[in-house]
Amino acid sequence: MVDTRKLVLKSNLSAKTTVPIRLAQTKGLFWEARNRILAWYGLLMVGFIGLSVPIFSEIVFYQVDRRVRQDLAEEVETLEKFISTQVAQSREFTSEDLKEAFQEFFFNQIPEDDTFLISFVNGKFSRSSPRAKPDILQEDRELMLRWANLAERKEGEEIISDPKFGNIIYIATPIVIDSKVKGVFVIAHTTAGETREAQDVIFTVSQVLLVGLVSALALGWIASAQVLKPLRSLATTARSIGQSNLNHRIPIQSSGEIGELGITFNKMLDRLQNTFNSQKAFINNAGHELRTPIAIIRGHIELMGDDPQEQKETVELVIDELDRMTRMVEELMLLTKSERPDFLQLETIDINTFTQEIYTKATALAERQWKFDAQAVGIFVGDRQRLTQALINLIENATQYTTETDTIALGAILDRDFVRLWVRDTGIGIGEEDHQRVFERFARAANSRRCSDGCGLGLSIVQAIAQAHDGRVELFSKLGFGSTFSLVLPTEPLKN
Repeated sequence: MVDTRKLVLKSNLSAKTTVPIRLAQTKGLFWEARNRILAWYGLLMVGFIGLSVPIFSEIVFYQVDRRVRQDLAEEVETLEKFISTQVAQSREFTSEDLKEAFQEFFFNQIPEDDTFLISFVNGKFSRSSPRAKPDILQEDRELMLRWANLAERKEGEEIISDPKFGNIIYIATPIVIDSKVKGVFVIAHTTAGETREAQDVIFTVSQVLLVGLVSALALGWIASAQVLKPLRSLATTARSIGQSNLNHRIPIQSSGEIGELGITFNKMLDRLQNTFNSQKAFINNAGHELRTPIAIIRGHIELMGDDPQEQKETVELVIDELDRMTRMVEELMLLTKSERPDFLQLETIDINTFTQEIYTKATALAERQWKFDAQAVGIFVGDRQRLTQALINLIENATQYTTETDTIALGAILDRDFVRLWVRDTGIGIGEEDHQRVFERFARAANSRRCSDGCGLGLSIVQAIAQAHDGRVELFSKLGFGSTFSLVLPTEPLKN
């Protein structure tokens, strides 16, 4: 026969091993945070470069155009000054004088590349520098004829179809002597050379940006690994945490958001470990406390004979132990409920009436020297039933560690923000080393006596009720001088 348990176990194991594989296959390339960061980084860089290159191109072409026009304007200004000087030095400045002036100026000026100096005298072409000119600047072309007969200054850009020369940027200014236009000076510049230079610069910059993009992506890939290293450490630590092993912690290497995440995660592990240790100790102590009455009940029932009196005593003992177990279970349930939001039923309490009620109930518990330390007047907000339970627990605790000749006192003080309720006794007191431990569940001071009514949870319940009111329990005690337990509560808890 086939063992069905082995088949089920084998199928479960195969399911556990295939699920992560399927999950890894369905996650895709952009599932990992590192890839997503790099993808966004790459998109931003590409977008930046995509915007930068056109903007840079526009700026370069604008700067080149402005520089060319500025150079042309300076050249025109230089010629006008030169002509003015020549006119001033001559009594009568004729057309021949103008030709000679143009000749002298062109001889002394060396135009830049792709720049042409052109002169006209009496509507006819005179000379140019350099002499070799593009076809569009030949003497019989329409553009040249228009320039020859200008009567006023004109500057602009002539669009031509020859990519070898590009467009022509020019300034044409008439030469006016004795209120008559005797000639025209033109300085023209073809844009193909500057355009090619600007394109070379843009191409070089684009190459640099592309290399920078690849380098930035590579560095981003490396940097993202370092940035996300704490996250991988966090994941590794989380995977290494077992049901009973909470000792691993994340090493903190930065103070930023990821460092703060690691600190928060470590604090969470600390809380989990404390809770786990507390629950473990609680279960051990609860098991120990419950085993004792069960063992007592079991032993007496097994030894119970036929004698009616013995049977009666055994039944009474069993009922007493069961009552103690019932009270212990009820106290455990109360501690569990203290963490629920509906644990408190808040109301307005008159502190004077409330302390009088507690005092009346306390005096019926045992023969002691009862007294009031202080009485307050006013109101505060709290759960009357829970606070009564807490104070009665403190009073019962005081009766267990005092004798008939000892004093047990109650007191209350109320100010604007806080109310203080305390129980003071002159009993045996609690050692300083036990001040914190006595509030733990099932904990007892070193000099305590074992009781038979479920003791070990009373002070834990008191502390839970105080904390539910957003308050605290304070203890002042010294061996041989008694103890004072105080409930310090806000007059209006935040949870109301």
